[in-house]
Amino acid sequence: MEQNERLLHSSSFGAAAPAYAEHRPDYAQAAVRWALEPAPGPRVLDLGAGTGKLTAALVVLGAEAIAVEPDPAMLAELGRALPTVRALPGSAEAVPLPDASVDAVVAGNAMHWFDMDVAGPEIARVLAPGGVLAGLWNVFDNQVDWVARLERVSGSAAIGPRDTRSSWRAETAGAHLPRAGLVARFGSPEQTEFPHGQRRTADSLVATFATKAGVLVMPEQEREATLDPIRAYLTSRPETAHGEFTLPMLTGVLRVQRL
Repeated sequence: MEQNERLLHSSSFGAAAPAYAEHRPDYAQAAVRWALEPAPGPRVLDLGAGTGKLTAALVVLGAEAIAVEPDPAMLAELGRALPTVRALPGSAEAVPLPDASVDAVVAGNAMHWFDMDVAGPEIARVLAPGGVLAGLWNVFDNQVDWVARLERVSGSAAIGPRDTRSSWRAETAGAHLPRAGLVARFGSPEQTEFPHGQRRTADSLVATFATKAGVLVMPEQEREATLDPIRAYLTSRPETAHGEFTLPMLTGVLRVQRL
């Protein structure tokens, strides 16, 4: 993705912040625990925190969570949901925290938006020695037949390669890499995933797809042309046509430790 296109997509979420807060999934607790397992202490920065989906999981685990988010509308939703969490305006490229002030930096469905040429040194700066950098992504389990068919119906704007069990590892393997000579400061990356089903209806799953960056940036007519076949498919399938169903998902984690 070109730089201008990446910026357009990454800045698209604020206009849909309430829908994002309502419809985007949370993260598997087991995945969050694994991400933080090597961290030397409880201070955790959620970077690109959005509306606080991952921040909430950190709070449940007892972490000393700090949220940093560049979009004011997303940050406002986070503040409403988690009023006791320290939430700051800022970005991965300009983290408003002192040197060596956190034991872990995590990013939920956000690390792929970071400009790691700039964000890499910033993350290394705020991480204490032995600290952990972890990216988490919620992905569709396309080993399930009806989910694989949903992937084909949806198109890449709604379900991209990074969003599926079969390809998330390859798509995110290099997402953490801090450039500009910082690679030597980090250990070898590790990847794994954890089961994470989500309760949905056909309407709420379509609403979830409507919060994807590739859909948000579309003109309205094109957006409806993308979502209508998804809606039609979901209302035609026995697994999804009648009330609530469990959407088969996983939370994938990429983690690397600062040396």
